[in-house]
Amino acid sequence: MILLQASQEGSGMGALLMFAVTMVFLLSLVLTRKFNLGIYLPGVPVPLRRERKAILKKYFSYYVKLPPEKQKIFEYRVQRFLHQKEFIPRQMKEVREDMKVLIAACAVQLTFGFPNVALSYFTRILVYPNDYYSTISKKYHRGEVNPRLKAIVLSWRHFVDGYLDEKDGRNLGLHEMAHALRIENLIRNNEFGFLDDNIQQQWRIHAGEEIEKIKSGVSTFFRAYAATDFEEFFAVAVENFFERPEAFQQELPQLYTLLALLLHQDPLRP
Repeated sequence: MILLQASQEGSGMGALLMFAVTMVFLLSLVLTRKFNLGIYLPGVPVPLRRERKAILKKYFSYYVKLPPEKQKIFEYRVQRFLHQKEFIPRQMKEVREDMKVLIAACAVQLTFGFPNVALSYFTRILVYPNDYYSTISKKYHRGEVNPRLKAIVLSWRHFVDGYLDEKDGRNLGLHEMAHALRIENLIRNNEFGFLDDNIQQQWRIHAGEEIEKIKSGVSTFFRAYAATDFEEFFAVAVENFFERPEAFQQELPQLYTLLALLLHQDPLRP
């Protein structure tokens, strides 16, 4: 009995040792980027799969314009976003791979100046094929951010339209991600308070002045919807910041500079 027990214990220890060796080997492959398990480990840059990288190269000009070293960082950030979010189809069968990659890239575009910000509070991305009816507002929407559900909601058709014309200052994806960014900044989690308070105060002063000019018809650079409130003004400003940076800087230099400081990036200097 004693010999049998010792034999069984030895066998168990051997299996445990073999499992540990295997796990160390697989982890070393991930760390050296020789094997992509399709997982995300905090602090470990996992390569973006070839097909996902091809989607970025074909459809996402912000990524294409980045220098090679920043493209690698962008890819890692896209991989992290994809890993952290649940993509949920609404009124459609599935959220395709290209949809997931481009939505993730949109979020990374906005947050690229913040290495540790991935909009982690929002765990769900709901995708509709077109406009959808909201039972809450009793209106049709193209997109929204729902903090209670921890969800970002997008109409795929209008998301695509936003990137087909990158010079019109209208981009649904960036608009909704801008709302999510502001909310994320207020949520007390590991991404709390990343927007500089002093810059935000200056932004609010200049934004308030511009909102009044829009309402009175004096200023027409932003569409009228920007004057709805400060949150919509910020979202519309973000759209124009990335799509019409030269005109934005020329027409509203103080607001442009403040937004560049706030987001830690400048589209005119990629």
